[in-house]
Amino acid sequence: MCYNKNIKIKLQKMKKENKKIKVLMLAAEVAPFAKVGGLGDVAGSLPPALKKAGVDVRVMMPLYGSIDRKKYKLKKIYSDLEVPSGWLMIKVNIWESKMPGTRVPIYFIDAPEYYKYDEVYVSGDNSERFLFFSLAALYCLPLIKFNPDVVHCHDSHTALVPDIIKTSNLDYIRNLKTLLTIHNFEYQGKANPLVLSTGNLHPNSLKVLSKDVADGDVNFMVQGVLGADLINTVSKKYAEEILTSTYGAGLDNIIQKRKKDLFGILNGIDVDFFNASKDEYISQNFSIRSLDKKSKNKTALQKRLGLQVDKNIPMVGLVSRLVWQKGLELITDRFGKLDCQFVFLGNGQKQYEEQLKAFAKKFPENVSANITFDLKLAQQIYASSDIFLMPSRFEPCGLGQMIAMHYGTVPVVRATGGLADTVDDKVGFSFQKMEIMEFYNTLKEAIDLYHEKPLKWRKLQENCMKRDFSWERSAREYVGLYKKILSNRKKV
Repeated sequence: MCYNKNIKIKLQKMKKENKKIKVLMLAAEVAPFAKVGGLGDVAGSLPPALKKAGVDVRVMMPLYGSIDRKKYKLKKIYSDLEVPSGWLMIKVNIWESKMPGTRVPIYFIDAPEYYKYDEVYVSGDNSERFLFFSLAALYCLPLIKFNPDVVHCHDSHTALVPDIIKTSNLDYIRNLKTLLTIHNFEYQGKANPLVLSTGNLHPNSLKVLSKDVADGDVNFMVQGVLGADLINTVSKKYAEEILTSTYGAGLDNIIQKRKKDLFGILNGIDVDFFNASKDEYISQNFSIRSLDKKSKNKTALQKRLGLQVDKNIPMVGLVSRLVWQKGLELITDRFGKLDCQFVFLGNGQKQYEEQLKAFAKKFPENVSANITFDLKLAQQIYASSDIFLMPSRFEPCGLGQMIAMHYGTVPVVRATGGLADTVDDKVGFSFQKMEIMEFYNTLKEAIDLYHEKPLKWRKLQENCMKRDFSWERSAREYVGLYKKILSNRKKV
């Protein structure tokens, strides 16, 4: 009787353990190993949160030349794995490490002919590089002794994974389910159909491929949208927007076909790193209970940048890539006459860099344009500013407004994508149309409130700092999607 009871307990324990969802996450960039944009932040921050939520998650990325193997304690665990790619047999090495400060395993695909460069994205067509990564990642699974339930693909780089799974003769991947996360629908990965052979695919491998290549190219994003079991974007509003012709980047008719399988999950931020009470980069730490200390950061930054030192004048900050998406042309000379100071940080397209430099030259006492990438200065701007600008044309999620709010900095944004999901009248200001005067009047309204109603302004700051933008919240929603994918498999 005791023996049977022990067996029953063991079976119950095994059943409980088997409920743990196993996820392989594939991304072209993962912070801090190699990061270009928001994708790297998500791929670097979401897995540890999933781990805390009880998911057995493993991450995989290419081993770029710029990744510091000693610093991140990479260990080679397999050499010369032969991956059949088209007519070639390409040898790859597999390296392993842990995501810094966590127990989440991360694996690196070492294929020098594709990833020897320091850059994540080299000039020209990157489709072959990332299609090979998608293929090699699946071939590595037996060697890392991992049998995932779900392969979590990010953006167009890994969007052909569903096609590879459906056409592969590898038994161990036939039942794999897929989730595609769209970070930016504009970046679709269009390529010559000849590249398909790299992933052991052919235009006639699947009907969706043959239809896709009829116009002369293969669109990686189209394949991911039509092939993945479920799809999500990085905010609920953006999931709605890409169904329209305005934001659908020419693929609204395609994404409409998967409307029932499309979800929005807002990104999170690293609330320990973006923490005003312990940020090592800022002059004065503060918290929601000591908001008066925030102004010491402003005066320190004013001194550093050569602006008039005055804790009472509102500082308006902008930290961004300087590209068309960000709506920077809405900032005109008219703004230089507002009763505030502007501090810009970023680099990108030359026309926008020149625009901000000219603006600063015309109003040197009130405007500082820093055309560079500087992590420390970015933190100081978040902490020092009273107002943070994001007049974006579209914004799938946006991290700047969330980071700013964690430092008690009130956002002024255009109501699109993740900006609309995170900024309401309890924490900031928003405008609808991409029009100079509408943006100008909204910013002026914020500046006037700062000057005339300090108690209401303080309440806005407090509300900002109370908002929960942790990855734990996002991770719970992703777990829900994984469960939905797996429950659909059981029904089939």
